[in-house]
Amino acid sequence: MIAAQGLAKAFQLYAHQNDQLKQILFGSWQRYYREKWVLNDVTFEISQGECVGLIGRNGAGKTTLLQILCGITRPTRGLFYVGGRIAPILALGSAFDGLLTGRENARIGAAILGLSRRDVDACIEDIKAFADIGEAFEEPMRTYSSGMVARVAFAICVFVKADILIVDEALSVGDETFQKKCEAYIADFAKRGTSLIVSHSLEFICDLCTRVIWLEGGVVKAQGDPAEVVAAYRRAMAA
Repeated sequence: MIAAQGLAKAFQLYAHQNDQLKQILFGSWQRYYREKWVLNDVTFEISQGECVGLIGRNGAGKTTLLQILCGITRPTRGLFYVGGRIAPILALGSAFDGLLTGRENARIGAAILGLSRRDVDACIEDIKAFADIGEAFEEPMRTYSSGMVARVAFAICVFVKADILIVDEALSVGDETFQKKCEAYIADFAKRGTSLIVSHSLEFICDLCTRVIWLEGGVVKAQGDPAEVVAAYRRAMAA
């Protein structure tokens, strides 16, 4: 369902404000930036029905890898394949319009993720019920707390009928009730779909995942049995 071969990503860092313009105008003759490689030669495969955890310290390249797989950013080099509709639970609610209501944002978000107007009409009340923010669903999102925004964003992903669930630290926002609701949904999806999950909760990863990939400094440090890889990761963090 997911395959990556030699994936690498470098960001361009400019020392001065006008260097980016210089790069556009004169980049054929001279380079005005330095490269920061956040991923380097990442290779793995995820089969249908697998639930794979992605671990690593902050800055290891986890979010960048997920963004590439979701089509948000392009790799500098390497190839990747994703075979199915994705429910991308990344940076929950970051693309919402604060002037629109929760309902309006939910309709737009569901359409962006591939649902037809008929499908959106059929599930919009279910999205409202899952988000469980009451009549605030009909109010502008600029009045929402971060937890309320996260509830709506997660609820949209629940109802897009995805083949693949990609989760990036979704459980770090919202109250305890919402977090448990998210965990229950992710665990249920793992029984019937393909999942790639980033979490700093190593216990959650061990309980749920069939395999773990450890990213360190933009490369795959280890992958395999969750208990073994997590134990090695913990030893490295302690050292």
